Amino acid sequence: MSPPIALSTCWNSPRHTDGYEMLAEIAALGFEYAELSHGIRLSLVPGIVKALSEKLVRIRSTHNFCPLPPGVNTASPNLFVPTTGDEKQATQWERYTRRSIDFANQVGASILVTHMGVVSHGWINPAKKVARLAEVRRPTAADIDRLQAAVEEAMPRIAKKRGAPMDRLVERISGVLEHARAAGLTLGAENREKVDELPFDADMLSFLEQFPAGAPIAYWHDCGHAHLKEKMGLIRHEEHLRAHAARLAGFHIHDVVGFKDHMPPGSGEIDFAMIARFVRPEHVLVLELNPRLDPAEVVESRDHLLKVFASAATKPAESG
Repeated sequence: MSPPIALSTCWNSPRHTDGYEMLAEIAALGFEYAELSHGIRLSLVPGIVKALSEKLVRIRSTHNFCPLPPGVNTASPNLFVPTTGDEKQATQWERYTRRSIDFANQVGASILVTHMGVVSHGWINPAKKVARLAEVRRPTAADIDRLQAAVEEAMPRIAKKRGAPMDRLVERISGVLEHARAAGLTLGAENREKVDELPFDADMLSFLEQFPAGAPIAYWHDCGHAHLKEKMGLIRHEEHLRAHAARLAGFHIHDVVGFKDHMPPGSGEIDFAMIARFVRPEHVLVLELNPRLDPAEVVESRDHLLKVFASAATKPAESG
């Protein structure tokens, strides 16, 4: 049996001013679980607490930073990063990560999905050309070839600068792990879609292995990001999942059309039957969708996944 599917509030938090109404809308679509994403403004918190006290939904995961820092009113998961060389920003990252851990504990979440930072650049950023090429609306085979060539050119230059940021990342994550453990929470290190975000896909396992056995940190797999990285020529999606299966805590699930992410599962290119082979009962599954999608598309996405996962449930699960 596959675990239940939660819906991320990234789909509806931007258009709500009341956290109760936000979660009530999710419950009305038939979701028993939700993820509180990185767009939760402080003004939404009282309504969220009220909705949870009435058991409208349950929270399986939250996404750093949640809630947002005071005065921040749009989703800002990279507002502060643990890889920064600026100690003041690093202090802010730790402060609001600890606050996010406390809030996750308060709302009953088991996972805090976390971005792990970025390689800093000077005036010339080799990742910009890659990002520009990945904005093509309807990429052709030639567009993908150009993207892969740009990635191949950029990665060695980016990789040369990752040493110090990775050292800072390990140090700063280590500094909040005991706080997470005390809260009964696991940090989910999310794979990212940009080529200069850390850890690199090839470095994720070695990054996780730097922490003691039993440390409350695990791998969080974003299906759309992995598919985009495969298009860039950096990974094979299925092989990447297989290599990380033993450290896997959960999934952000959405489809990709061209280079467009956060699309309804079943509408794009991702092989969700392949994804389903890696899903285990203890995993957290979160449907993470574009806010422009209408409620019917959200429900269709969930129902499509339920059918795929039900079919896969009769077959042996993949393991690392």
